[in-house]
Amino acid sequence: MALVGEEFPEEVPPRAEEITIPADVTPEKVPTHIVDYSESEQTEDELQEEISKANVVCVVYDVTKEATIEKIRTKWIPMVNGGAEKGARIPIILVGNKSDLQMGSSMDVILPIMNQFSEIETCVECSAKNLKNISELFYYAQKAVLHPTAPLYDPEEKQLKPACARALTRIFSLSDQDNNQILSDDELNYFQKSCFGNPLAPQALEDVKMVVWKNTTDGVQDNGLTLNGFLFLNTLFIQRGRHETTWTILRRFGYDDELELTDDYLHPQFRLAPGCSTELNHLGYQFLQHLFEKHDKDQDGALSPTELQNFFSVFPCMPWGPELYNTVCTTDKGLLSLHGFLCQWTLMAYLDVRHCLACLGYLGYPILSEQDSQTQALTVTREKRIDLEKGQTQRNVFLCKVLGARGAGKSAFLQAFLGRSLVAQRENRGEPSLYAINTVQVNGQEKYLILYEVGTDTTFLKPSDTACDVACFIYDLSEPRSFSYCASIYKQHYMDSQIPCVFVASKTDLPEASHQPGLSPTEFCYKHCLPPPFLFSCHGQGPPSTAVYTKLATAATFPHLNAVELGAVSFWLRVALGAAVTALVGFTLYRVLGKNK
Repeated sequence: MALVGEEFPEEVPPRAEEITIPADVTPEKVPTHIVDYSESEQTEDELQEEISKANVVCVVYDVTKEATIEKIRTKWIPMVNGGAEKGARIPIILVGNKSDLQMGSSMDVILPIMNQFSEIETCVECSAKNLKNISELFYYAQKAVLHPTAPLYDPEEKQLKPACARALTRIFSLSDQDNNQILSDDELNYFQKSCFGNPLAPQALEDVKMVVWKNTTDGVQDNGLTLNGFLFLNTLFIQRGRHETTWTILRRFGYDDELELTDDYLHPQFRLAPGCSTELNHLGYQFLQHLFEKHDKDQDGALSPTELQNFFSVFPCMPWGPELYNTVCTTDKGLLSLHGFLCQWTLMAYLDVRHCLACLGYLGYPILSEQDSQTQALTVTREKRIDLEKGQTQRNVFLCKVLGARGAGKSAFLQAFLGRSLVAQRENRGEPSLYAINTVQVNGQEKYLILYEVGTDTTFLKPSDTACDVACFIYDLSEPRSFSYCASIYKQHYMDSQIPCVFVASKTDLPEASHQPGLSPTEFCYKHCLPPPFLFSCHGQGPPSTAVYTKLATAATFPHLNAVELGAVSFWLRVALGAAVTALVGFTLYRVLGKNK
């Protein structure tokens, strides 16, 4: 009542009416709803019901009566948090009222209670009569909710809690832009500006480092702040009652009150319409390349397993498994190259944009790139239907489904796309992968082509089971039933679609078997207006030919050339006929001109 009326009421009722303080009159700009309790008018059940709805509880005692102080320990705190686990307890503010009636302070008696109960945020001595510390009381109550101490600090151990230390360690790693385990003045100022809006003055920066240097043995190194120094500084903020500083840092980097990254941060709103796909844009590739170079400590153009583990140290777990090395190109030593690294991110952005957004969030993309969210690292492509109508596409990433009978050579075909001959595949088997991604030149432009090996047990019940940008039907030239499987799948699921289809005859190093009665592969392709089967083998010693992959990427890039009304065979026949007519006319003109001479 003294807070609202700004004066001491002459008549004080046993229980005040419920009060809501508007957001615009509070320092934290949040509304505060205050509910009073009277032991003489209300039951304990009514109190428990109100406690269950409360974010913070103010326990008021009379500084002139020791009995009311003792009840804090014996009655009120057990009632508020008696059955709650340590991490789920409601924060408590102790309020010593009637301080105008006592010359000294009650803090000597209160401190042992505060040390006993970690949920007590602070103690404020006030006077409703002379309005001393009344507004401060409710400020601290708000602060206990918005900037709670409990998740950050263990007062018994006098150190940061493990979850808080982990979060701050991740923030330190992200802010250490040159990966030398030290925050330089430039890095500290970038961090300061990102979190608080302004850089530190040079003298203030030196003062901060001096405080750390005086209180730690390894907090300052090479005139920069180490991880231990960074953790000490935040511990000091909390111990001095400035835990809102640490909370500002944590929330800037996406953390909630439980010190988990929020869903809004990891998964910002992102709309993907049917028929569209997602690709990394130049901002995304620049960001990822910079981080690759940051973690390539030996500057050999590749990430070793240790360097890759360090790269993902800011993640809760490794997002890529051992199949990575059979999904993308690697160096001669089997390490992850920059090209393979970017290919893997391209694959992730295409297949699972939600997971990609989360991974970019773990890497601190919004903060380090000074963007609103990681969605700005991605581009949504135009609907595929419009691409077909216009006869052109702006896409840079295409999906090719590789279909074929068991033993047709699908896995070897995927690995050959990564430049590995059959001999190399046998020498370094590794964890198998159903995907392979690499870049292909199409009319002088670099495109990403994703190959996906479709299992023989796929039922094709949903449209997504067949959906892709180009379908590759691979059959074993030495096994006659192998082609029959491809022909059957094509006629059942692809013949009436607008998806470009390419048949590939594998194992051409083996003798060709006599085919079963019916159309030969070449006749089948001709009948269905498809290009003739492409001959392929990866049996040689050197890297396999890339011609077939270029053909697949070209078919995906120009799908309008493969539509039903303009089948590939009829298209090339028209081209050939046109070329023949042109040659004939040219030759006739040459003869006529020659006679005139």
